[in-house]
Order: sequence, then C-alpha cells, then structure tokens
Amino acid sequence: MDTKAQPKPPAASVENGRKVLQRDPNPHIFRPITFRSVTARNRIMVSPMCQYSATDGVANDWHFQNLASRAVGGAGIVFVEMTNVEARGRITAGCMGLWNDTQRDALARIARFVKAQGAVAGIQLAHAGRKASVTRPWEGGKGLAPEQGGWPIIAPSAVPFGEGHPLPQEMDAPTIADIVGKFAGSTRRAREAGFDIIELHGAHGYLISSFLSPITNRRTDRYGGSFENRVRFLLEVVDAVRSEWPEGRPLFLRISSTDWIEGGWDLEASVKLAQLLKAGGKVDLIDCSSGGVDPRQKVNAFPGYQVPFAAAIRSRAGIATGAVGMISAPEMAERIIADGQADLVVMARAFLNDPYWPLHAAKALKVKFPWPSQYERGDIF
Repeated sequence: MDTKAQPKPPAASVENGRKVLQRDPNPHIFRPITFRSVTARNRIMVSPMCQYSATDGVANDWHFQNLASRAVGGAGIVFVEMTNVEARGRITAGCMGLWNDTQRDALARIARFVKAQGAVAGIQLAHAGRKASVTRPWEGGKGLAPEQGGWPIIAPSAVPFGEGHPLPQEMDAPTIADIVGKFAGSTRRAREAGFDIIELHGAHGYLISSFLSPITNRRTDRYGGSFENRVRFLLEVVDAVRSEWPEGRPLFLRISSTDWIEGGWDLEASVKLAQLLKAGGKVDLIDCSSGGVDPRQKVNAFPGYQVPFAAAIRSRAGIATGAVGMISAPEMAERIIADGQADLVVMARAFLNDPYWPLHAAKALKVKFPWPSQYERGDIF
C-alpha cells in the first residue's frame, strides 16, 4: 500500500467543486425553437423595422445590407419590415410593398441571403389604414395633402388619426373583401420569394388594429360593435393568408396588447383573442406590443415594460408569445425566456444599435456561439 501523501488539489479546483450556483452553459435564448416545420437556431428575433427607403415599394441595397447584417450577426429569425399589400396601405411613399412581382423578386434576394447565413427569413404583411399617406419620420411624419403627393386612405370608420392627418374613407363590404384578397395575394408572393414565416401586423393603429379597437372602429354592421364583430376582419385575413401559406410554415400575429386609453382595446381583449386564435390552430405566436392606436395614449415606457403582456397571454391562452419593448441587455433577454414569460425576445432598437447583438450577448452569457468564418479574426475582445 502506498502510504505517500497525495498532493493537494489546487485551491481553485476545490472552490469550483464547492460551487452551488453555476452559470447555465446553455442559456435559454440560445436554444433552438421550432414552429411547425421551421426551426430557428435561437430565440432572438429581429423585429420588423421600417426604413422608409423603398422606391415604389421595391427593396433596394439599403434593405439588403440592413437585413443581411442582422442575419450575419447571429439572430435566429430576421423579419423584413412592415410590407404593405397595396400602394394605398403604405405609411410613407418610402415604405415597402408586396403587391407585384418586381417587389417579390427584390425580396427573394434578401430571403435567400438571410437563410444562407443560418437565420430564418420572415416578412411582416400589413396595411397602414388611417395612418397612411404621411411624410417620413425625419421629415416630420405629417399628413400629406394631395398636392404634396398624398393619396386617398381607408379605415373601418371615417375618423382621422389626429390633427393634420387625412380623413379616411370608411370601408364598405366590397372594399373589405378586396383588402382581404390582397393579403392573400401578398402571401402567395411571400411564399414564392422563399420566406419561412409571415407575421400579420395587427398592432399600432394600422388597419387590422383599427378594426379591433373600439376607439377606432365605430361601425354598426357585422364588422363593428361587439368583440366578435371587431375581430371578424382579422379572422378573415388569417383565413386568406392560410389559403396561400403552406401548412408547414408558421404564421405570427403582432397585436397592441392594450391601447393605453380608457375604453380602448385592453389586455383582457388580447387574451380573449389569443384564446380564439389558439383554438383555431392557424396562428402560431402572438407578438405582444402595445399602443399606437391614438395619439392621446399615456405610456410609461421602461426596459421590459411590455413583457407582462407576453407573459399573461402565454399563460392564459396557452399560445407562444414574443416579448418586445426596450429589451437590450442580454441578462434581461435571458431572464424573459428562462422564466417562461415568452418564447422569443423580439428586438428592434437594440439591433439598430448593434447588428451583431447575438454575438456579443453570447459573450456576456459565456456561451460558445460560432462567428461567421469571415469574421472570426474579430472574436478577440
């Protein structure tokens, strides 16, 4: 028997063996997630972010570099900005469209590159409704008169968004049917362009949102009044999109979880809608934003201020949710997913600030996440 004294292990290894709390080597935001047949490499989604830089609704090199850099930067899902189903539905003359094949082909180039970098390519389909025909934000965002290049706009009710905004024409039944059909047409082109996910923009006071909210929907027909009537247009759009969208591809919906105005759409209505959509089986995730319906809104914004909406809808409706709103710290994003408050973190301004946010977040959370081979030399800081 060897009676020689064994060397003591280094103090550091003893301390490591005594640790009770250890950092998770597989952070939740970097775990893959699957919706239908589409799997994203992580839970980080680049939110649709309007660039107001298209010509005749056609994507150009600006849009390519904007979205390509976020895919190279490691995001799991990269969404093209709010893309309108008709020219009348653009917020500004510089907004994107998908009502013709020229627009489809320009977007196909973007979808191909995004997917080649390992990200999922998504596109948000929309119609601005009564918030259309205005100048770009950096030009003041004011309503455009016809002599300034403005165009006629439509809404569920003839109520302008605010002072200085054009008066919309109330949509009649044929106009409603026409717009529903245009969502289907844009969906077909999105499919042909190679996108993996569609998100419907049902938030922020745009057309779908303005049907949902009692603040903006003052109709007395089958599209107004009761909750069931006010959600009818959205449900018709969902059905039209699904008629052109493969069963294996996911459909997301962005909503304003509350209007932030008394008497408006609220969280209870959002939960009820989410439960209805969950039962219908056609929508896979609710992207939980808020506000934008009326300029009188009172919002107390702070980092994570909208996360409770995603948590409540996820818990009470049993449907996947995306959390959005001033999320920028990797630790906050990780906590949101780890605590079960949402299934995705959806970020916009953080990605405007840093296209490579996921690569830097991986370092902060001490997880190995591969950099693009061409950029490996930069992974030294």
